[in-house]
Amino acid sequence: MKFSQDRSDSGYVITAYDDNGILVNGKSFEKSFIISAEDFQENWSIASIAELNNHHIQQLLDIQPELIILGTGKKLTFPPVEVYASVVKQNMGIEFMDTNAACRTYNILMGEGRKVVAGIIFE
Repeated sequence: MKFSQDRSDSGYVITAYDDNGILVNGKSFEKSFIISAEDFQENWSIASIAELNNHHIQQLLDIQPELIILGTGKKLTFPPVEVYASVVKQNMGIEFMDTNAACRTYNILMGEGRKVVAGIIFE
């Protein structure tokens, strides 16, 4: 299991991750979730990037981030641009990466004080 420095006093942080689960502030999760410094929504209703739709994107936008990170599972997979076009139209950044990379990137950006939200798909 890969670990990150525990900064749970500064918001929701991913403290460890591997193929068996992801720890958020020390608590293990084995299903997809949405995370930002101020908000954590467990049991995000998506099990694979193929299921991503406008409703899922809107759930991320509702948090009003400056940047969205989407962890696509064990490997990097891009959804059709039509699914996330609303993000692009708002001139907001959206990055797709495998879930492990998304966990690392979220922690770095959140630690820098960026208003980032991550949708983490756990397969």
